[in-house]
Amino acid sequence: MSWIFLIIAGIFEMLGVASINRFNQRKDNKSLFLLVLAFASSFIFLYLAMRQLPMGVSYAIWTGIGAAGGAILGMVLYGESNDWRRILFIGVILSSVIGLKLIA
Repeated sequence: MSWIFLIIAGIFEMLGVASINRFNQRKDNKSLFLLVLAFASSFIFLYLAMRQLPMGVSYAIWTGIGAAGGAILGMVLYGESNDWRRILFIGVILSSVIGLKLIA
């Protein structure tokens, strides 16, 4: 169950990053609420995952999901560069996350 909590925490981390961009564009209370809610949820699920998983592995996977997911959301939703090198290095991050899961 802790791995599921960790994945959920990573997804909320991605949503938090997207919420920062939304808040930057709109500067309204709804955007601020979504930003705080996304990051709070991310931390809560990270806490739940870390009750069973080692801190180093949990943090690395959580940040990996957030970083890769944030970059992918930027490409899909905000028209950021989708250069092949960027996609390659996102793949490296995801491969590293999978590798950590396999050895943990």
